[in-house]
Amino acid sequence: MKIRFLGAIRKVTGSCYHLTYQDTELLVDCGMHQGKDAETLNRRPFNFNPERIDYIIVTHAHLDHSGLIPKLVADGFKGRILTTEATADLLEIMLLDSAHIQEKDAEWMTKKSFRTGKDIVYEPLYTGEDVLRALPFVDRKKYGEKEEIVDGLSYRFLDAGHILGSAILEIFFNEDNKEKKIVFSGDIGKSNNPIIKDPTHIEQADYVIVESTYGNRLHKGMEESIEELAEAIDKTFKRGGNVLIPAFAVGRTQDIIYILKKFIREGRFKHLNVFIDSPLADRATKIYLSHPELFDLEAKDFFKLKDKDGLQLNFTVTVEESQKINKIKSGAIIIAGSGMCEGGRIRHHFKHNIWRPECSIIFSGFQAKGTLGRYIVDGAKSAHILGEEIAIRAKIYTIGGFSAHADQKELLEWIGSFKNNPEIFVVHGEEDVELIFAQVINERLGLRTHVPFIEDELEF
Repeated sequence: MKIRFLGAIRKVTGSCYHLTYQDTELLVDCGMHQGKDAETLNRRPFNFNPERIDYIIVTHAHLDHSGLIPKLVADGFKGRILTTEATADLLEIMLLDSAHIQEKDAEWMTKKSFRTGKDIVYEPLYTGEDVLRALPFVDRKKYGEKEEIVDGLSYRFLDAGHILGSAILEIFFNEDNKEKKIVFSGDIGKSNNPIIKDPTHIEQADYVIVESTYGNRLHKGMEESIEELAEAIDKTFKRGGNVLIPAFAVGRTQDIIYILKKFIREGRFKHLNVFIDSPLADRATKIYLSHPELFDLEAKDFFKLKDKDGLQLNFTVTVEESQKINKIKSGAIIIAGSGMCEGGRIRHHFKHNIWRPECSIIFSGFQAKGTLGRYIVDGAKSAHILGEEIAIRAKIYTIGGFSAHADQKELLEWIGSFKNNPEIFVVHGEEDVELIFAQVINERLGLRTHVPFIEDELEF
């Protein structure tokens, strides 16, 4: 078994690992890059032959793990895409949405080129047709069922507790007549995340490829984070402003809706006017509700109760509906993508609200280096948004307890559940975080750790 580390290596996005077992080639994830140099990285040729890849195994639907699949298909991939049932549902809407953005961006850049007298035609990274060609390759799998790929090579999905359908991946392979196992953590969820179950703990592995997004820090507790959210909303409304929440359309948006529903049921607020300004989030929420078998017990009981009238949820689909929101000057909670503010409708709402000191911006997820969200979180006094330099005077909150990622303590607990002594490879984190986390694993758990470089190739 050989593995090449091709993405999310000494950075957070672009997850991709190339495995070769005898004559079989497979990818674990095929994710988009986000942040600095993302456009260049996403457009560069794959450093393997797409036509020779037999399988892509997708750990979950977030684009930094799945977003380059249509490009791979356009470049000649004709194999099978293995993933969980819920991830398959989410992949369809997320990849089509991504293609729509690619097409619109290319159209806008081409028009801009023509206006300046240049005859440059910009091509989208991939199109909706590429996505539709990819979807028939998807095979839906259940958690916990071990399946053979070829003789001597098998895999199994276990619940990662990150978003709906997210998976830890176990790869089993024969070496010298002995079965060995590689575990890919995917993105490990926090314990007690709203709605979905906690991540599965595993007792045995020979090699573990583990994410480290929050490998250098601890989250606030969920209850403390919920209190901070309630306080932020209350204070903002008393100041006469709006609350803006940049949120990933899949996972975070559904968690926040769940918490806002609890606020109403518990009597913390009599009325909340909430705008979910994302067609993707609307579709993703319906997919969440179609998979109650993946909910934890609290969420199953919660959704059986009838809602009170105090929570007014407004899902906006059209551009015109989105623009109307910006006429509201106070008392609105606006949840819009993208989660790292790199695109989507959140930028338009920033333009109308971020300069107003009575408003608040609540960041509830990780902000990668080079993104607008990270720039704001790091204390910028102004930002270039939609062609204008706009002052940042709104109150900025970062509530890490709502993150869908495990923090350092929870990651160590997950790694510590292995009863043997697997070799650990730390990935999917900013470089300094990966190095810190690898050292912490070595010192506290006594395990041999590595922080691979991009293109490193190992033979297990």
